[in-house]
Amino acid sequence: MRLPVPVLCAVTASLLLSACGGGGSSTPAPAPPDAGPICTQAAAPAPVQVQSTPVAALGAPDWSAPRVPGRVLLLGSDTLAAQSVTTLTGVVTQTVTDGVRLAFTPAGTDDRAFAVRLEQAGLRAQPDFLYAPLANPNDPGVPGNAGVPIAGAGTFTQSYLTRVRAPQAWTFLQGCGKTPVAAKTAILDSKVEAGHPDLTGRVAGSASFLSPNSGGSDTSTGHGTASAGLVGAATNNGRGVAGVTWSGPLLAVEVLGAAGGSTSDLARGLNESVRQGAKVINMSLGLAGDPGDAVLAQALTDAARSAVLVAAAGNTAGDGVYYPASHPDVIAVGAVAQNDGQLACYSARPSAARPRALNIVAPGGAGNCAGATNAAQMLILAPGGGYALGAGTSFAAPLVSGVAALMRAANPDLSAAETKARLLGSVNRAAGQPLLDANAAVRAATR
Repeated sequence: MRLPVPVLCAVTASLLLSACGGGGSSTPAPAPPDAGPICTQAAAPAPVQVQSTPVAALGAPDWSAPRVPGRVLLLGSDTLAAQSVTTLTGVVTQTVTDGVRLAFTPAGTDDRAFAVRLEQAGLRAQPDFLYAPLANPNDPGVPGNAGVPIAGAGTFTQSYLTRVRAPQAWTFLQGCGKTPVAAKTAILDSKVEAGHPDLTGRVAGSASFLSPNSGGSDTSTGHGTASAGLVGAATNNGRGVAGVTWSGPLLAVEVLGAAGGSTSDLARGLNESVRQGAKVINMSLGLAGDPGDAVLAQALTDAARSAVLVAAAGNTAGDGVYYPASHPDVIAVGAVAQNDGQLACYSARPSAARPRALNIVAPGGAGNCAGATNAAQMLILAPGGGYALGAGTSFAAPLVSGVAALMRAANPDLSAAETKARLLGSVNRAAGQPLLDANAAVRAATR
């Protein structure tokens, strides 16, 4: 959900310096009294036990949820019985991941009826669910829409960095003799504009997993570019904005097209992120409710063994936490607006029907909430090398991913589960919400 005013004017160097607190040097802002480096890493803590949800325990897939028509996903297709093989005779299939195949529905056959026939032959079948980016596209200020003109828009600062204590985390790391750097972070999103001047040198690799039904690359909204910039816009380069991480590799994984992204797109993207060594995976995308997506559930469980998984919780307050944020191995990120103690009006949250709690919250912009101002929105990267204002849980999640990446770089011995536990154990609850605290999290990683 991006808010009413795209700012495509240039942002002066003073914006970066205030965000990094640095004057003209590379030294971050002065640290508060509690910022004296401790920097010691104790003996390896007891392993954190991760409780995963068995795929068999998931409910039946929801065929009414958004899905890609004309195909179904087959689970366990690497061990087919003779009857199953016979049933698939003449059916076009395509490998997605180990044990998962796409089966294209024969002409004149309903997808659900096709799935029932496959299940009667001993196969497990589900829809290829369709996921969507979670920046609310209804506001005119979303890049690619008509926009809202602002006379003399002025210069906006990244107040969210101060609120999550990112400058203090940078100071702490430098005091320990460590450059603020990120472990490899995958951005599962729409296409990232790697040539954006504020991403120069940051995108170390890319991959695309768009199916023909995805509508082609989404180059107009800049959703993936904005997500990547919040994690890793080049910092201290005298240009634009500062990312949570000063340096370190980003992996741009295109799984969302102009029409969204399917289960198979996301599963391939997760597997590729792990294959390329991503230690953190950001997913600013989702689907309302829990569709019973066993394929994506398994891909998430597999990826969580080596990577910290972070997802936006959703941009509707009454639908519960979206999927995949509601998966137990994923950190569900809600958004706060101007008030750190109150969820933004649009932020997803637990509901009676879907009680899954938020794990953490971070600034996501004021959106169209009561009292919203331009200064209360998120300053983000926009297509064409520009900058814009926006809001949504899509923009809260990358802040959490960036901090997790700082933690894993500061202490490479931390497992994904240990990083997740220390991150969530270091939140700032002073205002009543579990607010991201970059300084406390990075300190917790180095002890």
